[in-house]
Amino acid sequence: MRDLNRNFQTEISDELLEGVFRGSRAHLARAISLVEDGAGQAVRLLSRAYKRRRKAAILGITGSPGVGKSTVASGLVKEFRSLDHSVGVIAVDPTSPFTGGAILGDRVRLRTNTTDDGVYWRSLATRGHLGGVSRHTGDVITLMDAYGFDDIVVETVGAGQSEVDIMKYAETVVVVLAPNLGDDVQAIKAGILEIGDVFCLNKADLPGAEGTRRDIEMMLNLKEETGWRPPVIMTQADTGQGLDDLVKAVMSHKEYLVSTGLLDKKARESHLAILKEYLNLLTVEKVIRSAETDGTLERALQDLSSGNSDPLTCASELLERHLKEKPIVSF
Repeated sequence: MRDLNRNFQTEISDELLEGVFRGSRAHLARAISLVEDGAGQAVRLLSRAYKRRRKAAILGITGSPGVGKSTVASGLVKEFRSLDHSVGVIAVDPTSPFTGGAILGDRVRLRTNTTDDGVYWRSLATRGHLGGVSRHTGDVITLMDAYGFDDIVVETVGAGQSEVDIMKYAETVVVVLAPNLGDDVQAIKAGILEIGDVFCLNKADLPGAEGTRRDIEMMLNLKEETGWRPPVIMTQADTGQGLDDLVKAVMSHKEYLVSTGLLDKKARESHLAILKEYLNLLTVEKVIRSAETDGTLERALQDLSSGNSDPLTCASELLERHLKEKPIVSF
């Protein structure tokens, strides 16, 4: 019975992937849902899809809540379509830590291009994953790339200074900012400054926009010099003003990566980061499952509660005891 079920799942995943490779939206949507839900076919789906990637350009859009990321993303999609590029869009929304639900509000705001056959929108819930993206963001990018989109745009949740996981996946990261959101220097320092390849100062018609631009330029002057200085592009995404310049800046950065050989280096760093993420995930799942089975997890929790041990010692002992077994692959 187990062999029959495995064969049935294999047939389903193969059929889905063939549909994805042929450019079927229905098959792509189903494949993404299976990966999100952790279905048994997910491993085979992703393994085959990864080998059929077509090297789409991957653009990340991040920034604080309320700066207009969704409007900028929608405007960029229009600009890419004017260049006759097909575009896949991944809009990541936060999940309630209490109910696990998500409104998926980006799908409400991103209502343009919905009837365009050259654009495919997909919302992902974070489901508790930190870093501004979903746990399955990389998996969905793989499926969209195998489908054949020219460009893949990933819009993160409203991110702060440390939600920088988008850099694992994107070749170019656009950091969207807006004037009059409090302490401008506070808003652009730390991690969010380091990951920006292009800065988009949206809502540039508001008072204080020029001062915010100067603050950004000042912070960029403090960065270590490289061959690329992130440009600061002023936009009014709701009217489309400045979006053509933003696209030019994004494409210029891609040309810079290609001409300097940094695109391959960035891809290698991305692969390493994703590999580490999967190793951490699989290691934790393996140790927890094994420790639950033989009771060592319960004993470790009792030792922590009674004060007889500490978390680092308990974790080290669990790793030493349980990592000798065959890893459990699970999505």
